[in-house]
Amino acid sequence: MPDTIALRVDGRAVDISAGSTVLAAVAIAGQQSCRRSVSGESRGPLCGMGICFECRVTIDGVQHRRACQMLCAPGMEVRTDG
Repeated sequence: MPDTIALRVDGRAVDISAGSTVLAAVAIAGQQSCRRSVSGESRGPLCGMGICFECRVTIDGVQHRRACQMLCAPGMEVRTDG
């Protein structure tokens, strides 16, 4: 297993340590929020353990994945609407 993983967050290349969560990659990419509420407000991680669902992102085209619960994988494409 490689020591670092390369993936993309909102089109930006991110190198991150193997075993890191997608939420960590989102933060490294400089994103302060993960999604928008139905009223358009920025939403970001709240609990960090998968209960609040505020960290939902699109991973490889699959919407509503919890970034705090998903581990990074090589070549992963992560999209936020934050």
